[in-house]
Amino acid sequence: MAAAAAAGPVFWRRLLGLLPGRPGLAALLGRLSDRLGRNRDRGRRRSPWLLLGPLLSPTVPQVTSPPCCLCPEGVHRFQWIRNLVPEFGVSSSHVRVLSSPAEFFELMKGQIKVAKRRVVMASLYLGTGPLEQELVDCLESTLEKSLQTKFPSDLKVSILLDFTRGSRGRKNSRTMLLPLLQRFPEQVRVSLFHTPNLRGLLRLLIPERFNETIGLQHIKVYLFDNNVILSGANLSDSYFTNRQDRYVFLQDCPEVADFFTELVGAVGDVSLQLRGDDTVQVAEGMVHPYKGDRAAYCQAANKRVMDVINSARTRQQMLHAQTFHSDSLWTQEDAAAAGDRRPAPDTWIYPLIQMKPFEIHIDEIVTETLLTEAERGAKVYLTTGYFNLTQAYMDLVLGTRAEYQILLASPEVNGFFGAKGVAGAIPAAYVHIEQQFYSEVCSLGQQERVQLQEYWRRGWTFHAKGLWLYLAGSSLPCLTLIGSPNFGYRSVHRDLEAQIAIVTESRALQQQLHQEQEQLYLRSGVVSSATFEQPSRHVKLWVKMVTPLIKNFF
Repeated sequence: MAAAAAAGPVFWRRLLGLLPGRPGLAALLGRLSDRLGRNRDRGRRRSPWLLLGPLLSPTVPQVTSPPCCLCPEGVHRFQWIRNLVPEFGVSSSHVRVLSSPAEFFELMKGQIKVAKRRVVMASLYLGTGPLEQELVDCLESTLEKSLQTKFPSDLKVSILLDFTRGSRGRKNSRTMLLPLLQRFPEQVRVSLFHTPNLRGLLRLLIPERFNETIGLQHIKVYLFDNNVILSGANLSDSYFTNRQDRYVFLQDCPEVADFFTELVGAVGDVSLQLRGDDTVQVAEGMVHPYKGDRAAYCQAANKRVMDVINSARTRQQMLHAQTFHSDSLWTQEDAAAAGDRRPAPDTWIYPLIQMKPFEIHIDEIVTETLLTEAERGAKVYLTTGYFNLTQAYMDLVLGTRAEYQILLASPEVNGFFGAKGVAGAIPAAYVHIEQQFYSEVCSLGQQERVQLQEYWRRGWTFHAKGLWLYLAGSSLPCLTLIGSPNFGYRSVHRDLEAQIAIVTESRALQQQLHQEQEQLYLRSGVVSSATFEQPSRHVKLWVKMVTPLIKNFF
């Protein structure tokens, strides 16, 4: 045993020495960090007991109060989610599904130009091209107008990005935003999240770009006064032109906007603050993310974020009680007389947060429960730009009863296709993972129930993620998940993620969601055994060897 342990490091050094560019270095160091820092959740091994997966999975969180038959919130089957997060009832007329990068970009600029009170933007990074500069110019123009008003302006701009990704290169997200900070120091805040897992020797040894594999700020929320865009798209030129993603626009939803303002503010508080001279500092009273005690930092971050979630949940429960109970009839009539009555809610928004470094895993619980509870005859359309499902999600897909159509990127539309160096091999690694999963589907005889489809569009890349749930016997989806998670190891364990579950009884909104799903899937081809015989699907031996080592880092 001792001899085997001693031989281990020698084996890894020899393997790394054989690989071009040493692509496993970052992965190896990251794995060492995982083991030294804390015990990671380990993937479950598949076995002949796979079909018992639903029985072994977490049970549906129980509803703590009986369903209310007097109000709309009491009628849908996903009410249990409000035991974990706040529930926002809205009218479907306030929800619009966007379909293209150009539509997303134009809406963003238009919303910035008319913002009066707040602009909140959370993204992985801000690019450095002319389109990104257009966004910055829009912000500058809106801030300039706010200073010209007769009264002191209430407009605040808060931007949250990832530290490592936003600091890459000489011209980067930070340098793009410095002019705003310098000119409007009282109105602009730029926060750069730095994962607590990248510290000490690990931080010194891992080079730029590779250090991003350890953990990122991956939330994508764009908020303007009371209007919110939830997406998986970053603030970069390709996401405004030819990189397909998903986007939903929530218009005049003040409670939802307040929640995401507070959430981004909470993550901003535990992040590094960018200053006008391009230095960063820790917010007053906060533990440093990589110089301070890791446990103390994560505990403080957990408290800050969970306070936002729990306080919003309490507020929404009180609002629900005031609206539909006690003197609710009088209250609604009085509000209508005052001209402030809103349409009765037929759609419910649930924010799902995943921040495993802070021991927050709400999105994981909800996603696993949805997959577990999808009954026979139900259809789940699941899409991800990077097909690398966690072991738990794979087991549920393969072991449950619903039909699955999984949309993923073909190698040619993968965001890493044609990249220089080691990154150029990442599409092949995804092909290898896809082939392994497809082989397992076939070995279990599940080809009719679980289908893979590859998205392809000339000149485009694919980054859409989320799912649509069609209940048994229904031709329209009643639920969708949309936001930043990719359903992979990184989304669950390493990065900060947020998405929303939209549950709707509105046929018009269900048709919007159905059309969105159809438009994406129409540009795809069904995967078969012949797919992997194509020359473009050939995976080199060294990629197959390295993929198990690095699959948890991309």
